[in-house]
Amino acid sequence: MSIARRSMTMWLTAWRMPGELCADAVLLVSELATNAVRHTLGTRFLCGVGLVAEGCLRLEVHDHDRTGRGLPRCEPGPDDEGGRGLLLVEQLSQAWGVDRSTLTGGNAVWATLAD
Repeated sequence: MSIARRSMTMWLTAWRMPGELCADAVLLVSELATNAVRHTLGTRFLCGVGLVAEGCLRLEVHDHDRTGRGLPRCEPGPDDEGGRGLLLVEQLSQAWGVDRSTLTGGNAVWATLAD
């Protein structure tokens, strides 16, 4: 996940994105990448970021899960140490969703962010 975070930071710095937007984007790509590793059978995934409008980003993480299960939803309890990744994605992004990846055949989880 550290490579995904560093790459995201590099791109957003080059695009001169505002600090808060950069921080949120790095957090979201880290959460999506963590889900790709934790909830699929593989450890490989693809990350992407695109500038879709002035100050608006689209983040994507493509995994290799071809089971068609989609993403697990959970309701973490107050003492649980994990299970809040998609809740963060939901709270920080303008929109998010899951599509079938044309790149990997698995899931393509995406989120949009704006400053």
